[in-house]
Amino acid sequence: MPDINYLWAPPAPVSLPVRGTRARFPVNRLFFVGRNYQAHALEMGTSVDKASMRPVYFTKSAPMLAQSGTVAPYPPETADYHHEMELVVALGEGGFRVNEAAAGRMIYGYTCGLDMTRRDLQAVAKAKGNPWDVAKNVEQGAVAGEIIPAAGRILRSGEISLRVNGEERQRSDLSNMIWSIPEIIADLSTYYHLQPGDLIYTGTPEGVGPVQPGDHLEGRIEGVGTLDFRIGTPE
Repeated sequence: MPDINYLWAPPAPVSLPVRGTRARFPVNRLFFVGRNYQAHALEMGTSVDKASMRPVYFTKSAPMLAQSGTVAPYPPETADYHHEMELVVALGEGGFRVNEAAAGRMIYGYTCGLDMTRRDLQAVAKAKGNPWDVAKNVEQGAVAGEIIPAAGRILRSGEISLRVNGEERQRSDLSNMIWSIPEIIADLSTYYHLQPGDLIYTGTPEGVGPVQPGDHLEGRIEGVGTLDFRIGTPE
């Protein structure tokens, strides 16, 4: 193949560390499940009827990803920046229109994640029926820790929590997810040809709220690990 003469250097690949190895997990796409804990849906002024609804998804660009330990500036054009602690599924195999029984084989592992949100911009977008892109696709607004290998393992329970400056903000259990991990993978695979390197943020429990410059966020998921993130001063 002939050399390609790019006008400028392409961006470096996005990747995350893998626990117990020097290898890194190459990140492909970032998928997010909305309203996957009933208590969070209620605090956002809605509810979910699993019998008549399917999961809601949105995406963020892979370059928006920040690794645990990052200090990220408070983003522009918002005065109400919120934290959302989530379990993240890391896919090691692809699949299209897979069933729930086959979904587990696609799992490479898990990590802790944060879906950071410009809540004020999201509220305006919702009211006008506009897309949420500028509210969700925030630079360094998708945070993830190291990947914990767990090939084929389905997490169905385990405490998930978040502290801000040592004060507990969110606490729930993975068993409270409305849609399970196999259900999410199977449903998402009807829309996309899922690929190795895709990350799926599985939704946040109740207790989401604002952060301020200087805040220190510490997340934990039982059996998965921890996450550390700090909010810097605005640029």
